[in-house]
Amino acid sequence: MTSSAVLFDQVAQALADVIDPELGMSVVDVGLIYSAEKIADEQILIRMTTTTRGCPLSGFLVDAVRARVASLALAARVDVELTYDPPWSADMMRS
Repeated sequence: MTSSAVLFDQVAQALADVIDPELGMSVVDVGLIYSAEKIADEQILIRMTTTTRGCPLSGFLVDAVRARVASLALAARVDVELTYDPPWSADMMRS
C-alpha cells in the first residue's frame, strides 16, 4: 500500500466519528472526503465536499474534519479544501 493510501486510511478511520448532521452518517461513509495527502513535511491537505453547494453546515464540517485530523498529530498543519469538483452524488455513499 502506498504512503498516500496509508494516510487516507488513517484519516478515514479518524473521521469515522465526524457525523454529517443531516444524514446521521460519517463524512467518510457519505463520501464527502475525496483525498488526504501530505503536501509538505509538516502539512496535510484534505479535499472534501458537501452534499450541496452552499450547505449551511459546510463550516462546521470543515472545522470538524480539520480538528479531528489535527488530533492525529501526523503533521503540524492540516488544511481542508472544500471543492465541488466532482459534484457529490448519492452514488458516492459507502454501503
